[in-house]
Amino acid sequence: MSDNVLLSAGLGNFDECLALAREYKLGIELMAFSVPAVLDGDWRDLTNRYRKELGSLPGPLTMHGPFMDLASGSPDQRINDLTYGRYEHVIRIASGLGAQQVVFHVNYIGLLHNDSYREGWHQRNVDFWGPLGDYAESYDVIVAIENMWEFDPTIIGNLLCELDHPHLKSCIDVGHVNLFSDPEFSFDHWLNTLGKWIIELHMNNNNGIMDEHHSFDWEQGVLDYEGLLPALRQLPNEPLMVLEMDRVEDMKESLRYFNLDDSSFD
Repeated sequence: MSDNVLLSAGLGNFDECLALAREYKLGIELMAFSVPAVLDGDWRDLTNRYRKELGSLPGPLTMHGPFMDLASGSPDQRINDLTYGRYEHVIRIASGLGAQQVVFHVNYIGLLHNDSYREGWHQRNVDFWGPLGDYAESYDVIVAIENMWEFDPTIIGNLLCELDHPHLKSCIDVGHVNLFSDPEFSFDHWLNTLGKWIIELHMNNNNGIMDEHHSFDWEQGVLDYEGLLPALRQLPNEPLMVLEMDRVEDMKESLRYFNLDDSSFD
């Protein structure tokens, strides 16, 4: 079975990513609409450009939503409203482009391990994501919640379990698990906890200290994708595998790890 691979296309490398996606019959995850300046600027013009240029995309189209300084379920209602509005906006853009899913963060404050914060956070996020799931459903878009600073997979897992919403799923960022998970929670534990909700993976390599987005073969990288990929291929739902890397060259170099359609190499 072929792996479903996508390239992470930002404002600066969109054309290169699109060319590589066409060459190897891959998909694209758009990063541009994670940028606040885009959402407050000429997002309509950019949407029209993407709609024209992505018409011949051979693979799936997804989007990454805004995340910097946003806090879903914030106890400050004005921040909560801003975050919700940003997410609604991107869902509408995704629907207009025909993107099948959008990735958002929950931005749990990972340094806070006290029970009172976690309990309050959980209920506020149930109240936040339930309506957003309904909103996404009305636009035929799936929301995938990505782990960032969450140190325990049940932080997101308990949220998805309680909501049990068909348009709310999980995106596992492999690098983030390596960097921010408590040592007691292995990568297999993350996969087992979130497995039935996982529909997308963000994949790159880092040095175990900084959240950097390098190729699988990066000489300072600590992640062994030859060892990780067999488990990722056994997930209940075939995930979209997004190469979230800064350089298109790194994405291309990492393609050798995947099972791609043989015709991609003709």
